[in-house]
Amino acid sequence: MLLREDLNVPLKDGRILDYNRIDSALPTLRYLAERGARTIIVSHLGRPEGKRNLKYSLKPVAAALTERLGLDVPLVPDVVGPAAQEAAESLRDGQTVMLENVRFEPGEEQNDPHFAKQLATLADLYVNDAFGTAHRAHASTEGVAHCLPGFAGLLMEAEIAELSKLLTDPERPYVCVIGGAKIKDKVGVFSNLMDRVTAFCIGGGMANTFLAAQGIDVGTSLRDDDLQPAQAMLELARARGVEMMLPVDAVVSATFDDDAGAHTVDLPDVGDSMILDIGPKTATAYAKTIEAARTVVFNGPMGVYEKAPYRDGTRAVGEAMARATARGARTVVGGGDAAAAAEELGFAQKVTHVSTGGGATLEFLEGKELPGIKALEA
Repeated sequence: MLLREDLNVPLKDGRILDYNRIDSALPTLRYLAERGARTIIVSHLGRPEGKRNLKYSLKPVAAALTERLGLDVPLVPDVVGPAAQEAAESLRDGQTVMLENVRFEPGEEQNDPHFAKQLATLADLYVNDAFGTAHRAHASTEGVAHCLPGFAGLLMEAEIAELSKLLTDPERPYVCVIGGAKIKDKVGVFSNLMDRVTAFCIGGGMANTFLAAQGIDVGTSLRDDDLQPAQAMLELARARGVEMMLPVDAVVSATFDDDAGAHTVDLPDVGDSMILDIGPKTATAYAKTIEAARTVVFNGPMGVYEKAPYRDGTRAVGEAMARATARGARTVVGGGDAAAAAEELGFAQKVTHVSTGGGATLEFLEGKELPGIKALEA
């Protein structure tokens, strides 16, 4: 069985910094091993650009899987060819091997049919459990599904089920907490959720753009030069009766690196400073809205949460989501930076679901068709 997982974990000096993607893959791996499947794991790591670069070797990942599964998961030094074929043929019931980084092969990102067929010769079934790469039409995420009978893994099934609930008849009040740097990156999310949500709670750099679109001076803060998308979203929200909650105060500093100078101001009293987090009044208002919701999706931090002076806004949102969860609300963290913030600030374990996707989650919420999922349905 060829099993595509997304084990693209962050590494530093060969040491894994975050095990979330590995741990998310374990249920499917255990399920297959316990039922005697002969499993060949395929994954990528980083961006080796179709060349063998041992900086991006999956060796540390194979070692981590061996430790966490309690099963031997040897790393095959190749992806296709004699060594891979021999490893596949030597497997016994319940055994697992991992192929080297699939992006070492130029045919992977090109979705080359010949390379997909080479991968397919290693197995008689294909399971895609890599939701985080489902938006990529690559050989191991899309091409192989046309060569072998394809199925979704447990993680893929869970992601589709949880995220679909955000789009199909979600319980209201429904709040989308949305941050990030640029509005243009998330216009699709705004547009697709506009007919579904009760309110947007907006933070991050995009909040600055919305404020500027309303004529509020945001000083030297990060914002889009083009204000038209923000103006269009504000007009659409007014037409649909959706509340667009924006900051009324902010944590600012003279420069990005001047942490000691961080202080709170009411808007629009930013002056020549830079907005780096929502302020306490805003956080309190957002938290109140979140706690009253029955469905919440968190799709981006409220500020520069990586720096201590600018994480209180995101922490307040996370704590409100945890309280809403305890009261029976469905609360979802939308992957990428949102998931990293939830883990860093301690509320990842207190919500209904944390997505393993970044771009895949974003495109799913935009209502786009994901190639890795579509191929399994064909």
